Amino acid sequence: MNRSTLRWLPLVGIVAMAAGLVGIARPTTAATETVALFNGRNLDGFYTFLPSKGKNSDPEGIFTVHDGMIHILGKEFGYICTEKEYENYHLTVEFKWGERRWPPRATAKRDSGILMHCVGPDKVWMKSIECQIQEGDTGDFWLVDGTSITCDGKMQTNGRIVKKKDAEKPTGEWNTVEVVCDGDKIKHIVNGVLVNEGTGASVTRGKILLQSEGAEVFYRKVELKPLR
Repeated sequence: MNRSTLRWLPLVGIVAMAAGLVGIARPTTAATETVALFNGRNLDGFYTFLPSKGKNSDPEGIFTVHDGMIHILGKEFGYICTEKEYENYHLTVEFKWGERRWPPRATAKRDSGILMHCVGPDKVWMKSIECQIQEGDTGDFWLVDGTSITCDGKMQTNGRIVKKKDAEKPTGEWNTVEVVCDGDKIKHIVNGVLVNEGTGASVTRGKILLQSEGAEVFYRKVELKPLR
């Protein structure tokens, strides 16, 4: 190796280091891109669960996809659930109510829900924190199976925390629900209005599920944007 070659070695090292740094940085940008959890065609990325049938057994078609929508019949309690776990995200869901209802919702409010940070075995309902989707109550917190969160300076375990505002549209119209999970902080936004928020959530990572809970409901968008 001659002196001329030796003089070029430091410069080559610097260029290689810079190229390596650029390569490391690329995934960071991709990680913040919006992820369509529902692809508009099928339930790829989700599995179904019905207590009477188990996982991915739905002979009555409680969960179907048509016309770019997830159609949850509601006839039996259960859910569709993401195969993957998520944390630190901004979730956007669009839903509207259908006409059909079954006991115990036959004469009660139509009911469904988004359960975040679901952990543990499949059951009705998994350990989680729920953004309630129910006629007149969309945006409430439900703390499921021992979870807790602090709202207005008061920590609560289990049960319901009522939303501060009502922003739901009339039955039959499309609504947009956003759930922002940032560490142990959770915000519920209904049609652009912040209706509930809490801190100190006892669970901060897990699967995301949509309930079948006695009422027909349609979802046409389920997408997630990582916060970091």
